[in-house]
Amino acid sequence: MNIENFRDYCLAKKFVTESFPFDETTLVLKVLNKIFALTDLEESFKITLKAKPKDIILLTEKFETISGAYHMNKKHWLTIEVDGSLPDEFIKKRIDDSYNSVVAGMPKKQQKLINAQ
Repeated sequence: MNIENFRDYCLAKKFVTESFPFDETTLVLKVLNKIFALTDLEESFKITLKAKPKDIILLTEKFETISGAYHMNKKHWLTIEVDGSLPDEFIKKRIDDSYNSVVAGMPKKQQKLINAQ
């Protein structure tokens, strides 16, 4: 997976927008204004995603390229270094989990809006 594939995959999801709220190099992807993914466009390709605490523990223990997220709550966010060692489908699953986790935390009205589309 490359950064263009990552961006396209995320933007294909319902109600996803992109922005640069922190600086001109940190691409932030949101679903209904809630962050579910981010990456820096100038550094080596890494993706920061939301995840369940138990999944973060398991994934960081199993994969060298997955760690607690820098500048984020490491209990709820992880970072994947995309270096080709993990299959694209594995990374897409982590993106899907992040998106779904953020949606699950939204008010029921917003969840219904997303699920109705």
